[in-house]
Amino acid sequence: MIHAAVVHDPIAHEDVLSRVGAEQDGAVLLFLGVVRDHADGRPVSGMRYESYEEMATPVLREIAEEAAGRIGSDRVAVVHRVGELDIGEVSVAIAVSSPHRAEAYDASRYVIEEIKKRLPVWKKEHYVDGTQEWVAGTVPPVREPASATRENAR
Repeated sequence: MIHAAVVHDPIAHEDVLSRVGAEQDGAVLLFLGVVRDHADGRPVSGMRYESYEEMATPVLREIAEEAAGRIGSDRVAVVHRVGELDIGEVSVAIAVSSPHRAEAYDASRYVIEEIKKRLPVWKKEHYVDGTQEWVAGTVPPVREPASATRENAR
């Protein structure tokens, strides 16, 4: 069953992993994105993730559903954390299971790459020297409402 959530509390990766897996699966994959101690050659002391949650949760679910469709499975779970995070804390967890490893790796990579492109979550890095800086991201594509698309087709 597909699971997608934006959370404020620490991510329990065991819980994310427990949402996937079936007897027909020969591959169960867990990816954890963690806060590292450097970025672009600068020492980092932590970071803050902020999001537009009313939009982020549906977009995250859409990404998970697309990944599941790519491998023909509903066994995809993804959780993204927001708020203040320290070095070593999990910011994102992605679990996928499928009959074969290639599909699990493909789905997991698809999820993390699409998160970077489309998820309305912003990252502010805290540097050891006391400065802070928002990290430049990508602007999600603007989707026209279905009614506008139909009008343009006439």
